[in-house]
Amino acid sequence: MCLGIPGKIIAITSHTNKLATVEVLGVRREINIACIVNESHSVGSCVGDWVLVHVGFAMSRIDANEAKLTLDILHELGEAQAELRTMREADAAVAAP
Repeated sequence: MCLGIPGKIIAITSHTNKLATVEVLGVRREINIACIVNESHSVGSCVGDWVLVHVGFAMSRIDANEAKLTLDILHELGEAQAELRTMREADAAVAAP
């Protein structure tokens, strides 16, 4: 299963190599944007785009609302995982002699 994380393209780092800087939850990374560039959407026009990022590639463009909804769900999943971890630790503490 592939998981694409929403990020916003904030700068183009190489027009020739189709590389850009994306910000994902405050973290900035360089990614390849070749999959989202075409005749009607040039490298330079990608700044400001929301994209789904997977293993260093922008796989598709998404709208800002979809990005927000996805980030909210990922945040909720993280909270749920933290809660499950806390419950497991509490169970282990009760079971320990």
